[in-house]
This record gives sequence, C-alpha cells and structure tokens, in this order.
Amino acid sequence: MNMTDHDSAIIQQFAQAGYQIDPNALSILLENDSSPGSINTILDSLDKSVLVVGPEHIRTGLSQIVPLESSAIPDISSSECFPTPVKDPDYEDELTWDLDVISDITDQSTCVGEIGEFVDYFRNRFTRLSDLLRNRGVGFRPVESLSRSKTGMVEGREEVSVIGMVSDIRTSKNGHRMIEIEDTTGTFRTMVLKKNKDLFDQAMKVMLDEVIGLTGSLSDDGNLLFINNLMWPDIPVRNSTELGEPDNTGLAVLISDIHVGSDTFLEDEWLAFIEWLNGGTNAENNGSIDVRDIKYLVVAGDLVDGIGIYPDQDKELSISDVYDQYRKAAEYFEQIPGHIKVIISPGNHDIVRQAEPQPAFPDTIKKMFRPDVVFVGNPAVISMDGVRTLIYHGRSIDDIIATLPGMKYEDPAKPMIEMLKRRHLSPIYGSKVSIAPEKVDHLLIDRIPDILHCGHVHTVGCTNYRGVTVINSGTWQSQTSFQRRMNLQPEPARAAVVNLGTKDTKIISFL
Repeated sequence: MNMTDHDSAIIQQFAQAGYQIDPNALSILLENDSSPGSINTILDSLDKSVLVVGPEHIRTGLSQIVPLESSAIPDISSSECFPTPVKDPDYEDELTWDLDVISDITDQSTCVGEIGEFVDYFRNRFTRLSDLLRNRGVGFRPVESLSRSKTGMVEGREEVSVIGMVSDIRTSKNGHRMIEIEDTTGTFRTMVLKKNKDLFDQAMKVMLDEVIGLTGSLSDDGNLLFINNLMWPDIPVRNSTELGEPDNTGLAVLISDIHVGSDTFLEDEWLAFIEWLNGGTNAENNGSIDVRDIKYLVVAGDLVDGIGIYPDQDKELSISDVYDQYRKAAEYFEQIPGHIKVIISPGNHDIVRQAEPQPAFPDTIKKMFRPDVVFVGNPAVISMDGVRTLIYHGRSIDDIIATLPGMKYEDPAKPMIEMLKRRHLSPIYGSKVSIAPEKVDHLLIDRIPDILHCGHVHTVGCTNYRGVTVINSGTWQSQTSFQRRMNLQPEPARAAVVNLGTKDTKIISFL
C-alpha cells in the first residue's frame, strides 16, 4: 500500500491517542469511513488494554456508525487470513494429537508485590521442598531443636538432621565452608571442614535460597553444626517400568531463541528448516527421520528479538517495531505443515512481563498467528502423547553458571541437571532472574518430567539424567556483538528431534 498524506494523518491521529494501527486495519478504514469523526468513535470504543489497533477493533468501531456488509471487514481469525496448511490426504487424516497443558501461570497470577506475598512465596517453596526431602526417610528436626539451651534435646556428639533454606554462604579465614540455614523456627550456622574433600566439593555447589538437608554433629557449645552429609531434594533413580510408556509414538521437534527481527536472525537457515518440515530437499539430508511422523513443534521462548531488551539494541534490529517482528514470525509459522501442532512459550525477549513465571502472549499477539497454535507460559508443563514435558526458557542458567564451579555455556545440559537436583528451575532469588512472589512457587519441580526443554544460552546440549531427557535446543541467531565481547560462541540453526516413544534424541543442523 502506497502511503499518502491522508494515510499519514490517520496514523498520526491514532498515535496521538497512544495507539499504533495495523496496516490491515488501516486498509479497512480507508475502504469505509476514515473521517476524523469516525476515527474518534473508534478510539472511544477501544479498551485500555489495546496497544495495536487491529481489524477487529475497526470492525467494532465502524459498526457503531453505519451497518457494514460482512465482506467489507474480514475476520482476522478466519481461514482466509490464516489458512490451515494443506494436509497430505494419504497420511494426515490418520494422525491425532494428544496434547494437554498441565501447568501454566497464564490467567493465574495474583501477586502485586506486597511484603506478605514474599513471605507466603518463600514459605510455599520451603514447605514443598522440605516434603520432598522428608520423603527420603531421614528424621529431620526443626532448627530451633538444635539449641541445647532451649530444649536440652541434643546430647554430646549425637548426630542430628535438619532441613533449611540457605541464607548465607562464605568461606572462613581457615578455609572451611560456612553455610547458614533457616526454617520457620529459626536460623543456624553450619560448617563443612576443608579436610573432608568430597563433602567440601559438594558444599561448594550449595546456592543461596535453595532448600537442603544436612546431617552432622553439634559443637561443644551447641552453636555450630559440623556437617557430615548434605542432601538435595533431587529426583530418584527410576527404572524403565517406573518411567511408563507413552500413549502413542511420534516425533516432537524442540527449538528455541528464534529472535525474529534481529539483524543476526538466520533467515536462510530458518527457511531451510521450514522446507524440511514440509518434506523438502533438506529432508533427504536426514533420511533417518520421516518428517510425516513429526506431530509437535515446541518453542522454548524468545520468538522475537524484542525492543529495548539491552542498551543500543535498536542498532542491531532488522525490524524495529516489535509488533512487526511478531507479524513476521506469524508468517513463518503459517508455513509449518498442518499435521504439526505448534506450542510456543515466551522468553525474556518477548512481549510479556520480565518477572518469572511469565504468562503466555497477550491476545494482541496470539491473533496474529494461525488459530491452531497453542500458547503457554514460562515455565509450562505439557503432555504430548503421554510424555510429560517441562518447558522453561532457561534464564536462570546464567545464575547457575556464574555461581557453581565447573559450569560453562558450552555445556548447557549440566546447569539444567542442577535444576533437577534441586527440584527448582531458578533456585537463587534476586540475581539475574526476577521472580514474582506468587502464592505458589511455579518454578518448583513437583512431579518429575520426562523431558526438560530449555533455551536462552544459544548453545546445544542433550543428555539423560535419572530417566529425564535434558535438552537445550540452541538458537536461530548468529553471534551477537554482546556474545563477541563475552567470547561466547553460539550453536545456531539446530533442532532437537525427540522420539516420544523411546526418548531417543537427534540434533539436526541446518547450517
């Protein structure tokens, strides 16, 4: 559409009122009544939550002025706007999905940031993780019972066990590891002696705000616990019978960090991936995979590059409007064949709140995509053909790598295993990850997943930990200026293909 002075005046009128107008909405307005009075009527009809005025808003506003023929204003959710991809009549009629969204913060957030909510949040985290530790059969006691001056319960070098949330960690001047813990009854200092090398190495992996179990003996004055065993909630070792069998067998493709709108987005490689999903020539390079068996495509956040995520980001964008970034992403996803169910979760670059857990995209974004796309929050637990999959964008990997020895971006599966050991996706509170104080800690891993899928760090990792398939699926963005400064080398244009029956995983490159 060629821009005229009249078009610019309309756009300016919406901008002065605090709105952007979708190009399709502008076209509809021009075809009907684009007088200033009509536009004012449309503006008066808008809900305060609207950011971008779409065709549906124009339709509603104009209907208050004159009756309109249905053909004049198309429904943006109709098949005309988002056509369902053509199906293979020899195959796809036989294919069925069994998709269930089990856990998701969307429409469940209640916090407003009051002090009492933080107290309730940490109580919920402590109580639930404590229950997981108690399931290990150890006789844990309250922190206040460790003080002989209060209860007289602990005699001599009697071994005691206690559960606590870590409130402070430091190394003493003599090189011993000091860990202060607290529960609902009080606080207590504990120590791991440096001579106990294996235990000391374990203590170096303790993080602030996580919940741990400790066993040891008290000092003579009763004010210090010398640790001889340290326990995390962890997940139990499971045999094949405990893992269970999925309802069906098929394939799921796991990807993340597409970053549409960045000038480092690898569009050619992305289009090669789309061509492969459609059974194109790239499929021949991965002959062991029949793309017709792919039933699900899961995106673990950062669908677009966003706006204002980091300083001077605008200098590294090929699409400077965040809504245009999502429109472009919707065009790409419209090309995915109809037999593949798409599930999208947000990340820290997406247009949702930064505090985790993050809700799914707002309706203004969802409406840009074809109607069969499933949007979930971050994190979210879904079941694909009976396979329980925990999707988490993975921002806490930054904190884990910065805190624990031996962690590195080149091996993202290792910090993901630490999440499973701690039964929590973001154990440290108040570091890079901002966590909303909900009444229930949605980042806690209650039920053990079959698959843990993350992204964020732009590197690829795949392993198995105690029956859980751990996958970090990389990115579709080449090295950014920030990554060059940090000497971080991404592994872009990869897709993880998981057999939902066997959990066997293959990483496919489209470079």
